[in-house]
Amino acid sequence: MSRPTEFVPGRPVVFRGGTVLPMDRARQVLTGTDVLVVDDRIAAVGPRLAVPDGTAEIDATDGIVMPGMIDTHRHMWQTAMRGYGADWTISQYFVWFYLEHGKNFRPEDVRAGNRLAAVEALDAGVTTVVDWSHGLQTVDHAEAAVDALRSVPGRFVLAYGNIQQAPAEWTSAPEFRDFARRHIDGDDLLGFQLAFDVTGDPAFPEKPAFEVARELGVAVTTHAGVWGATNDDGVRLMYENGFMTPETVYVHASTLSADSYHRIAATGGSISVSTESEQSAGQGYPTTWAVRSHNIPVSLSMDTSVWWSGDLFSAMRTTLGADRAREHLEAHARGETVTHCALRADQVVEWATRGGARALGREHDLGSLEVGKKADIVLLKNDRSPVSFPLLNPYGHVAFQAQRGDVHTVLVNGRVVKHEHRLLGVDLAAVRREAEHTVGHLRSALGEEEWLKGMNPDIPESKVLDNPYTYTDYRSASTHSR
Repeated sequence: MSRPTEFVPGRPVVFRGGTVLPMDRARQVLTGTDVLVVDDRIAAVGPRLAVPDGTAEIDATDGIVMPGMIDTHRHMWQTAMRGYGADWTISQYFVWFYLEHGKNFRPEDVRAGNRLAAVEALDAGVTTVVDWSHGLQTVDHAEAAVDALRSVPGRFVLAYGNIQQAPAEWTSAPEFRDFARRHIDGDDLLGFQLAFDVTGDPAFPEKPAFEVARELGVAVTTHAGVWGATNDDGVRLMYENGFMTPETVYVHASTLSADSYHRIAATGGSISVSTESEQSAGQGYPTTWAVRSHNIPVSLSMDTSVWWSGDLFSAMRTTLGADRAREHLEAHARGETVTHCALRADQVVEWATRGGARALGREHDLGSLEVGKKADIVLLKNDRSPVSFPLLNPYGHVAFQAQRGDVHTVLVNGRVVKHEHRLLGVDLAAVRREAEHTVGHLRSALGEEEWLKGMNPDIPESKVLDNPYTYTDYRSASTHSR
């Protein structure tokens, strides 16, 4: 077995004898199969492959080789606050981050959260993350976010946002335009999007931000269908003004009507489902049960480590559970019994891999193990765990049995970044120090009493809003009417 020190740039790598889930359209299971990586690409997939001299070999026997997972919506800047809001509702989250304490995050705190989240993602086999970075109060915050992402050998998309200003304001600022010009550079490992929400205000104050996205040629990702924040009116305004495109990603989409789903389907957009978030915080019932009937593409995301786990194993597991629970409940209400589950394990594994690639417009080179595609690869193998065998239903194993501790090896762009359960080239002690520094700063800024109270903050009646944004006075009962 190859040792981590043997992985050097430019050296081919081969996974030998694994159970390969290529995530091609046929959703095959290939047993006793090798995967060869040359440079940053998958060069061959098949049994007993001939490989170039000097190839580093990884024994994948009794393991699962699959594409790297793709998270299409994670607020990475909040990760230093891991677990702090475990008991929050979405209203408490809005008050704490949007209205009160989010403004206390300095650029170095964004950097600390992003770096911790990026390392955590790789450790869990998540090779691509959309950094839904709505804490970028200044360009200095944005530079800190980028600095952190570039310091970790993963694949990321910076989705630039600022919850402290109107989208029309921050997207029109000269310093933002300069930042965008410098960072929309076609970097294969760092993409760029705009991240903002649409309140449903008939004046459509978000329109100038959409126009900037169109001018820059970048996608928009938006929280849509979130109880108490965004709903059908926002989707309708986007549609009527021509801003719904195949590149648009609608996060949560849990409280939308069939009319909105029709608009999303008709314009080719996709939905990022964060099931752990939706079923706990209250954005709405996780929406896979609805979007499946509209044939809308789905990807998975974990939202924020302020609440939940930073891996997609939990996302797959909870998505299957929520969808099936609703299916059974509705059947029982009709006096019927479900005999075959409509949502199956291979579908959520597809959403966690190829579905994410599709949402990012990268299905041509990410999301599946096919010759010529980028070598973002995960090996699940844990010889020390009794849960690693028997391997009877590989898709079911990934969705219901595997966890981050089973991630043996991770490649991103052909580079080995984790092997034998250890991250390579990561100074975890330094990442810890940065996170602890941020926690110390926030505790000091809030004061100890407010810090402790913040884990279950009071919500004044005046702050239970139809949306948590302060750039518009628009309030509508529509978000509370369904």
